[in-house]
Amino acid sequence: MTDSPELPQNPYVVGNPVPPLKFIGRTSEIETAFDQIFSRSNLAVWGGPGIGKSSFLELLASPPAWKLRGHDPSNAVIVILSCLSIEPFTATHFWREVFVLLKEQLSDEPDIEADVAKLIDRGDTNKDCLRHILRELGKKGKFLLLLVDDYDVALRPHENYRDQEVMVFLSDCRNLASHSRERQFLSMVVTSLRRLNELGPKLKPDGSPWYNHYLFQPLKSFSETEVAGLLGGMPMTPALREGIREVADGNPLLLQNAGFLLYRELRAGHVPQADNFAKDFQQMTEHYFEDVWNLSTEIEQTLLMLLALVNLKGRILDKRYDLGDVDIIFSQKERELRDLEERGVVFYQVHDGQKVYQFASSLMEWWVIKEIENSDEASLQARQKGFLNLMSHRQAENVTAAIRWLWQHKEAVPSILAWLGKLSTALPKGFMQG
Repeated sequence: MTDSPELPQNPYVVGNPVPPLKFIGRTSEIETAFDQIFSRSNLAVWGGPGIGKSSFLELLASPPAWKLRGHDPSNAVIVILSCLSIEPFTATHFWREVFVLLKEQLSDEPDIEADVAKLIDRGDTNKDCLRHILRELGKKGKFLLLLVDDYDVALRPHENYRDQEVMVFLSDCRNLASHSRERQFLSMVVTSLRRLNELGPKLKPDGSPWYNHYLFQPLKSFSETEVAGLLGGMPMTPALREGIREVADGNPLLLQNAGFLLYRELRAGHVPQADNFAKDFQQMTEHYFEDVWNLSTEIEQTLLMLLALVNLKGRILDKRYDLGDVDIIFSQKERELRDLEERGVVFYQVHDGQKVYQFASSLMEWWVIKEIENSDEASLQARQKGFLNLMSHRQAENVTAAIRWLWQHKEAVPSILAWLGKLSTALPKGFMQG
């Protein structure tokens, strides 16, 4: 690779939400969100780690996005916050944060701003006081757009936030969004890692779903077109683009990290080295793979372990363990596999009329193998009950034996470069010359 001409600042964003001007794709999902906002309805956006939920909310708060759709952003008072920033999370702390941020957005409405300031000073920051503020906004022809990121946090009870308090908080949100007269002056968009009905309190037989005032909108992995749009800033070969898809699939976070590293090499005029890329990419994205693993249920983790062990046999020349007929297990856990697919962790292809699952990211597969390698006898014994909930005693013994074999033969596991596959081959000739 020859020296490249001076290139502009790296266009790929790592560690922060993507600014609205750099936002790629999600056309249908954006239009759905604005349809809900403009009709003063509510939306629950969900998707796995790194899928772009925070960036999505930032776009909804962007004035140009409103003007593009022929709407005046000054008619909305936009408050955006993350529940992760409220520590410890309680309903009281949440409503106070809403009022504090609301005050910052009311500089052009001094009377309402003064009302909000008084309520904050008195400690009257609750659902009923917010209804009063909504009425005042309505008199001015305005409404509140409340964009709440990481809403999962609000559904997790803890020592200072008991189950009953969770229910009261959710009831207050539902009252504001569905039952109060002031709902016409409010639209809420919340994000979560899973569907709210999977995360929140269980529905009582005589109760009405607390989450039924939301339209549910998943954010899934990028399509081929969206990936091409994101990676279009570099003159890369088709082989390199395909290699990136193998390690990142359509996950925006992984794609941004891969793009960032490759653009850095392109700008410096360097020939990308596979081992250096693997090391840097692993360090930059390890938190993503750890989050995917930790946020998976015990059954989902077991399925990922089984899938990784099945695929590992094909990477070891002399396979020395037998997992039995795991296809039966996969066929019986379609729901869990579908959830993993919707979160962009796995995908499937149909062969001979049967679904064959694979990891969406080859490095996620490598990470799961390393998780198995680094486990111990105590953790393996703790998983035995989970194994038996999925498979027969004989199959559980086979899986246990396979894990112990892996502990004893770590040297047989290929290096991380083997999981880079197509990318490792494509990197030396990755950029087309101008």
